[in-house]
Amino acid sequence: MASNRPAKRADDAFWREFLTQGPKRDRVARRIFRRIPHEPRCKICAAPFAGIGAPVMRVIGKRPSDKSPRMCASCFTFLADHHGGAEIEITLLFADIRGSTTLAEGLSTGEFHAILDRFYDVAAKTVFDHDGGIDKFVGDEVVAMFFPLLTGERHAARAVEAAQALLRATGHADPAGPWVPVGAGVHTGVAWVGAVGEGPHTDLTALGDSVNTTARLASIAAAGEVLVTAEAAQAAGLDPELARKRLELKGKQLTTEVVSLRVDLAG
Repeated sequence: MASNRPAKRADDAFWREFLTQGPKRDRVARRIFRRIPHEPRCKICAAPFAGIGAPVMRVIGKRPSDKSPRMCASCFTFLADHHGGAEIEITLLFADIRGSTTLAEGLSTGEFHAILDRFYDVAAKTVFDHDGGIDKFVGDEVVAMFFPLLTGERHAARAVEAAQALLRATGHADPAGPWVPVGAGVHTGVAWVGAVGEGPHTDLTALGDSVNTTARLASIAAAGEVLVTAEAAQAAGLDPELARKRLELKGKQLTTEVVSLRVDLAG
């Protein structure tokens, strides 16, 4: 067992440096890729898989991976070859459709599926536009990650901005009301970020209590509301005079201090 520890420490150090700094060329490329229109795209580098940029992406190895179509071949190969991760500071955004069960009861299966697809597309575009990454879609919920490799040092501010932009994109600032009701939670804290799974099931994800906290916030946020923890609010540079409240979150022994944000109606 002792012989494995140096390798483990080296692996942690590699991932910590990669996730918090990363090659500058990768960050530049991602900013370029996300400006090329068309979904779907790689969840890590934002390379588009369709549209006018797709032929060029395929030439440079940015085609959908045969083993994991949500990532390009080069990103999947990197994760598979450097399996592991590290604990870093990260900001997480969870957003889900409020009252989806009731909503589905009043629609046909096809109509509800169309709304989910539209929500997925809008959420993915919003996250990528704010330099975040999609961890996963779970039912009617999107889980997004913002951390230095993808987002830079302002990851908390970008996550909050993304949450508010998602509310606007789903119509919460429209006088007629949203086309789908969405609530969100944002939290900044330490999480383990890295590659999980084996073979074709390898993926980049975040694990830990910070993930649980954000999920709990999103589950109780009202339609049109973003619940931002005090940690995320401070890291994002939100006005310290904003009203705060304490919430009891399921599974948490201590109350969680949050700021509640909404978007103004369009004039």
